[in-house]
Amino acid sequence: MEKTAFVFAGGGSLGAIEVGMLRELVKWGVAPDLVIGASAGAINGAYFACNPHAEGTARLESLWRSITRAEVLPWSWRSMFGMIAGNRGHLVESFGLRRLLNRNFGAARLEESAVPLYVVATDMQTGAEVVLSAGNIVDAVLASAAIPGVFPPVEVGGRKLIDGGVANNTPVSTAIRLGATRIIVLPAGFACAERRPPRGAVEHAFNALSLLVARQLVYDLERWSEQAQIAVVPPLCPLDISPYDYTRCGELIERAAEATVAWLRADGLSSRRVPGALEPHTHDEASPSCSTDLLGPTSGHAHAKQHGHGHPH
Repeated sequence: MEKTAFVFAGGGSLGAIEVGMLRELVKWGVAPDLVIGASAGAINGAYFACNPHAEGTARLESLWRSITRAEVLPWSWRSMFGMIAGNRGHLVESFGLRRLLNRNFGAARLEESAVPLYVVATDMQTGAEVVLSAGNIVDAVLASAAIPGVFPPVEVGGRKLIDGGVANNTPVSTAIRLGATRIIVLPAGFACAERRPPRGAVEHAFNALSLLVARQLVYDLERWSEQAQIAVVPPLCPLDISPYDYTRCGELIERAAEATVAWLRADGLSSRRVPGALEPHTHDEASPSCSTDLLGPTSGHAHAKQHGHGHPH
């Protein structure tokens, strides 16, 4: 019996990309049997699992179009000074994000979602992946999105938890363990070799993390390809928007929706190929966007071998 999982990856403000993908998947009639999310993907996954229909997706889209950085990440020179001078382990408190989540989830619980919901976080002490499937949704999502050094850890069940992306940013392996036979991955986006050089410490850190996450996803696609049919909705590429920039969420949603429609029409759901944006690539004038390579040049296993991807250390 087929068991379909939607896997939502982390990515900060680039989580808006997943909403464009989701909108078109729902219109296409694709419905999951379970939903798994990490970090920003936990917000999208939780909202959709509680509202698994076109109306719910439209409300999620409205949320992303109205969100501001000040609402989620209200940092300032004062907050940076407070972290340094006060020996505090995080840049900002998560009050704003908690308020946003409370407005949208209230007292809802993971085990009461319309579609089975699993939120991925990381144990701060051990670095182990923690999969939450019961308890308060706001606490679980807040823990999954607690970026180390930016937000404080969240205590759930006696454990201090941080961003799920640390342990498993795109939890394909989690879906396999939960019995999924068909996995649809909604990635938030990755750094591209052709984008302008990173500016500042935050962008440099994101660029390095993005490359690591892309490599890990390619490895997971290769490793688990025999256990499930895995389809990856093509990430946007080229992508030159910071994961801390919330002013262009509407643009990201529309670009992702357009690319997803093209991918669906090209029978992307049946493909086992790795999107070109996940592999080393270049752009030329004839093909300025690698997202037009909707199905990738070859299978995930062969493509990873071709480019020399091995097990991440």
